[in-house]
Amino acid sequence: MKKAFSSTGLVYSTDAGRMCPDCRQPLSACICKLAKQVPKTDGVVRVSRSTKGRGGKTVTLVNGLALDALALAQMAKQLKAACGSGGTAKDGVIEVQGDHCEVVMQALQKQGYVVKRAGG
Repeated sequence: MKKAFSSTGLVYSTDAGRMCPDCRQPLSACICKLAKQVPKTDGVVRVSRSTKGRGGKTVTLVNGLALDALALAQMAKQLKAACGSGGTAKDGVIEVQGDHCEVVMQALQKQGYVVKRAGG
């Protein structure tokens, strides 16, 4: 007697390319990205400057954007281009290399966000 390999009976296929490990759909049609929760915020975007844990290098931190991971990465790309520097978006925080608080605040205000300077 044969055992069932999976609920669909499909063992291996190259038709759709890479598959999402969570929802078992092709990555282009993955529904996991849509199901992730957007973090709740108070509506104020906070911009600060930090050097902790970076070997003395200064970064500008942007907290409080109520965006999903893809939109946050896109926003980080726009802010990095406005500042002319590198950076990253991880754990709901955008990091832009260097002290660019004023430029970041102006760019966010142009897009309609309520922005406050946090920290010193």
